[in-house]
Amino acid sequence: MAEIARTSLQQQLALTRHLRDPSRHPSPPGMDPARVRIYRELVTGNLVSLLGGTFPVLVSLLGAEHWRWLVERFLRDHRSHTPRFGEIAAEFVVFVDGLDLESLPAPMRRPFLAELAHYEWVEMALLQSDAQPLGAELFAPIPAPTGAPTGAPMGTPMSAPMGTPMSAPMGTPMGAPALDLPLQLCPLAWPLAYRWPVHRLGPAYRPSQPPALATFLLVRRTADDEVRFSELSPLAWQLLHEIGQSGGSVTADSLLHELGRQCGVPDLPSFVAAGMALLNDMHADGIVAAVRDREDHGLESDA
Repeated sequence: MAEIARTSLQQQLALTRHLRDPSRHPSPPGMDPARVRIYRELVTGNLVSLLGGTFPVLVSLLGAEHWRWLVERFLRDHRSHTPRFGEIAAEFVVFVDGLDLESLPAPMRRPFLAELAHYEWVEMALLQSDAQPLGAELFAPIPAPTGAPTGAPMGTPMSAPMGTPMSAPMGTPMGAPALDLPLQLCPLAWPLAYRWPVHRLGPAYRPSQPPALATFLLVRRTADDEVRFSELSPLAWQLLHEIGQSGGSVTADSLLHELGRQCGVPDLPSFVAAGMALLNDMHADGIVAAVRDREDHGLESDA
């Protein structure tokens, strides 16, 4: 019995090696080569189709032949760290990020491949996420400071719509965040920064050099389970990024004053007021929440 199990395991390993890299590993002995070839085509073809649905822009940029070549290399070279079928796309992003561009065929040497793959994966990741939007109990219905402008930008607009407005709610926010309350970022709202304008890439736009200014985006899943993309100004991205990194320990007042000092703004009070207006907009969209009680929501005290 042990010998049979050992032989079966060896045959399975030989088959998987052949499926991954038929050029180096022959078809297992005792198996019909024609049937193995059909099975190999099914495995590769299914992976080409599965990943193609997640990375349509990447497919359109590379073309069918080079796309298949890339997927075959993924199957051959990458070792996944998860057995979950739904996480294959995330493993593919890791694979693309680790590619040596010089090892690719010349038409595939696009320096933005890794960022584009990540950008396309984000939509699926948010749709599959088990995270929940910030509940109404996290929102403190306290008005913004007197005299704060409504909707005043911090140099540039918070977001420029990419086909979808920012006004769709993610939860049930109410009121406005107060300056002295800690802020939380909705786990379904991801502020992202890229060297390349990933949202504009396509067959008609394939830049060889990144622009002088980075691309800042907010990708979020709304209450109706739609994923929406918006452009952010650098300061709006920095604001959301710092809130997310703080883990609910930073207040609007401390964050805005610190950002103002870092930027060397000449009129700090006006900067803070404009930043508060920006936070109000984010609060209304359910992107950030001002937590009324740190202990009730598992947040550490500053003391």
